[in-house]
Amino acid sequence: MKTVQTLQALSATLLAIGMVIILPLFGIMATGLPIERYLEFPPHTHYVEHAGFSWPVCIALALLIFFVTLPFIIRVLFFNRTTNAGPGAPKARQLETPLLTPALLSPAARRFPIWGWLGLFFGIGAWILAWTRFDWFAALQTFTFSPLWFAYIIIVNALTWRRTRQCMLTNRPRYFLLLFPVSALFWWLFEYLNRFVQNWYYLGIGSLTPPEYFLFATLPFSTVLPAVMGTFQLLATYPRLYTGLTDFFVMPRINSRYVAVVALTLSAAGLAGIGLWPDYLFPLLWLAPLGVLASLQALAGRTSLFADLVRGDWRRIVLLALSALVCGFFWEMWNFYSLAKWIYAVPFVNRFHIFEMPALGYAGYLPFGLECALIAECIANWCDRHSSQKLPNIV
Repeated sequence: MKTVQTLQALSATLLAIGMVIILPLFGIMATGLPIERYLEFPPHTHYVEHAGFSWPVCIALALLIFFVTLPFIIRVLFFNRTTNAGPGAPKARQLETPLLTPALLSPAARRFPIWGWLGLFFGIGAWILAWTRFDWFAALQTFTFSPLWFAYIIIVNALTWRRTRQCMLTNRPRYFLLLFPVSALFWWLFEYLNRFVQNWYYLGIGSLTPPEYFLFATLPFSTVLPAVMGTFQLLATYPRLYTGLTDFFVMPRINSRYVAVVALTLSAAGLAGIGLWPDYLFPLLWLAPLGVLASLQALAGRTSLFADLVRGDWRRIVLLALSALVCGFFWEMWNFYSLAKWIYAVPFVNRFHIFEMPALGYAGYLPFGLECALIAECIANWCDRHSSQKLPNIV
């Protein structure tokens, strides 16, 4: 039975990848646009002329993001304010059981591991080198982004270990290590989708040959999934971040075949049109892959990430979105003063930047965290079948 389920999950994932690759090209070919420019490698040509800033669109998107996120913020703040963790407190006001339970240790025993300190010092050194311009370091100046994220990954795992005496790095090493190569493939898909909307582009790649570009880009891309999932497991040890979300909005049909078919159809149509109307469909770069993968998993009979919503449990969804947003802040911050960096070209809302990212652009990290989890969950399920020692499967 487990073998069948694994094959179903693998088939759904491969089909989703195939759709993400083929559908945008199909839309381009159907309209006769030159396909060669979308396959240029490394990408140099700028062929998408983006619409300028628009106050009506910016305000409308800001209000949409505000009203989607506000109920969750209010719910968590209200429950934290009224929570009484004492044994006589009403059940609805007791602090929820953590998704990942901290170990019962004295303050003196909650020591930060030696390998965590090494990661911290390594990260500080990488940060200094990334944001300075020493002549003796000039040959390696463009390669500082990956060391920063390797350090970040070690630090969040060390913080999780300090609170729980377990983390991906120490208790699920196979899962932890597999996240890196899968992450590289995962992010290359988004780089590919960006070719159709050109919402970001890189500086300092003009002299790179295709093999050099692939090699130098793949290394930092490999840190995406480990960073997001490591952040998620750390945040999961803080129940005050999600108290009140165990019994929130109930969505009884979210995991039904009907919803899956509708979501798959809309996502597939969006992928086919993303290159035709890049100014209007660019948010689908983040939303459509999520819809395709989650829908195919549901149609394959797999329990999807959204199954928790049937009983109104939003904890994992909110924490995953928050984890990607936390990583997004560090991605954008460390990018800002780096020598090799990316610049955004987003239609309608390209103002009010926080680092290089327009403020509203940070909303794209919210669904991205769910996409990371859907892929990581496939890896975790495979690894758990071959391991006797594991963390609670909360991804």
